[in-house]
Amino acid sequence: MSFEARQISFQYGSKPVLKEVSFTLASGRFHALLGPNGAGKSTLFGLMTRLLALQTGELLLNGQSLRKQPAEAMRQIGVVFQQNALDLDLTVRQNLYYHAALHGLSRKEARKRGDLELERFALVERANDPVRQLNGGHRRRVEIARALLHQPGLLLLDEPTAGLDVGSRAGLNEHVRRLCEEDDLTVLWATHLIEEVQPDDRVLILHQGRLLADGEGRAICADQGQTNLADTFHALTGAGHS
Repeated sequence: MSFEARQISFQYGSKPVLKEVSFTLASGRFHALLGPNGAGKSTLFGLMTRLLALQTGELLLNGQSLRKQPAEAMRQIGVVFQQNALDLDLTVRQNLYYHAALHGLSRKEARKRGDLELERFALVERANDPVRQLNGGHRRRVEIARALLHQPGLLLLDEPTAGLDVGSRAGLNEHVRRLCEEDDLTVLWATHLIEEVQPDDRVLILHQGRLLADGEGRAICADQGQTNLADTFHALTGAGHS
C-alpha cells in the first residue's frame, strides 16, 4: 500500500501550518513522522483522513486521489488518533463489533476478524470487560485492533503512546513493527519521542510546518554530521531532546 503527498500546504485563517510538504510511504514499511508538538503532525493526519479538507496539493493512495475517490481510499486506511476514541461503557468486543458494522462487515465476518485481533493483541481475557476498566496500554491495543478490523493497507497513528508509561510505549511500538513484517502493513507513526524511532526507520522530520528531512534515520544523521537521531533532530530544528 503506497501513499504519496504532493506539495501539501494548509493554513488556519492567515496562519500557515503546513508548507509544501511532499513525501512517499513505501509499502509494508514502518515510517516515523518525527516532530515537536505544534509541528503540524496532527493537521497532516487530519488531511490524510479527510477530517480536514485539502487546500493545496494532492494526496494519493496507490495512485488514487483522496480528493477524487474518497470513499474507496478511506476503506484502505486505518487510523488511531491521539485522543482516545473508544466508547468507555461498551466492552472491548462491543467496540470492535460497532466499528466493524460502520465498515459494512457482516456479523459473522465481524466475529471472525474480531476474534483474530483479540488473539493477536492478547486481549481475549479482557474481551467482555468494559473499556473503562482497562489501563492506558490496553486501551491503545484495543484502538489499534479496531483500526485493523477492516483490513486496511495503511495504518496511521498520531502520538499513539501519549500518556503511557515507558514499558507500555515500548511494547506498543514493537507490536506495530511486527504488523509491518507479518502483514505487509504500511505504517506512519507520528511522535515527538525520539526513543520510539530506530536508526534504520524511514524518518520524516517535520518542524514548523516544513519537512526538513526524509530518509533512513542513519543516513539523515550522516548528512548532518551527527551520530544519533537526538542530536540530528536538535541540529535541524533547534529543539531540545525529548
